[in-house]
Amino acid sequence: MHSKELIKPDGRHLTLYSNQPIPDGLIAPSPFPDPMNANPHLRWHPLRGEWVTYAGFRQNRTFQPPPQYNPLAVTTDPANPTELPQGDYEVAVFDNRFPSLALESHDPPALSTVPTAPANGHCEVVVFTQDPNAALVHLPLSRIELLFKVWADRTTRIGGTHHIQYVLPFENRGSEVGVTLHHPHGQIYAYPFVPQVPERMLAQEREYYLQHGTSLLCDMASKEAEDGRRVLYQDEHAIAFVPACARYPYEVWVMPTAPCKDFASLSDEQRPALARALKTVLLKYEKMWDRPFPYLMAWYQAPTDGAGHPETQLHAQF
Repeated sequence: MHSKELIKPDGRHLTLYSNQPIPDGLIAPSPFPDPMNANPHLRWHPLRGEWVTYAGFRQNRTFQPPPQYNPLAVTTDPANPTELPQGDYEVAVFDNRFPSLALESHDPPALSTVPTAPANGHCEVVVFTQDPNAALVHLPLSRIELLFKVWADRTTRIGGTHHIQYVLPFENRGSEVGVTLHHPHGQIYAYPFVPQVPERMLAQEREYYLQHGTSLLCDMASKEAEDGRRVLYQDEHAIAFVPACARYPYEVWVMPTAPCKDFASLSDEQRPALARALKTVLLKYEKMWDRPFPYLMAWYQAPTDGAGHPETQLHAQF
């Protein structure tokens, strides 16, 4: 994998990735001339026992623009820059201009009713392709494998920040789930704590590992493979299935069959198999109805605390 790091005029970082060398001379554009001024904060929810993010400045973010004003398209007119430069690269990652979490957050408001804290995390946009009319399902397996490497690189880099505890890559597709930009892209949220949902899953995985000495999710996948009725894809290294405990219609889990705690731990055998499993699921979704299938895809992995986490299994939930 090749990468090139650039700085936008407003100070945000842009990293380009490709399976081939990226040419020199690319200049990072930005549709925003002024420096970013994001200062989100957290408020503690005493009944749910979790932090809630407040970021009022996100009200000004781009919302379903017409195709000619697509901020994720490559810049064709320097007088009207977008977020991406023209050039030979495959995937682009840049700092979200309207983040829910920001490393420089400071001075949260003092409230008499609940504790507050700076939302010292990080939010990135991951653009899967320069083609605004494509979708993740349309991309070749080589691009999906590259995307796994990109997520691994971002997890390692962001997770190396001392106060980041959890890195969550995800994709929302379709206006039905709140998408505001239809150019194929995902996001990465890096939290200063482990969010409640993965925290609960990690606790269950940890308890199971202490009792059985094996991975809860790997054992679940093995049993689903033996049953076979809900399996959508299976090979030696990856599996996709509808879990017997599914909470939603069309819920699917995708994962390696052998223990793997995060994207950086994927082996050279697991990565292409996982790409085939993911693409198979996306193709099945796409052919289900006579229209693009909306979904939310979240990838859960180990916390970035430096521990081994043998109990944790990298997996996607749709």
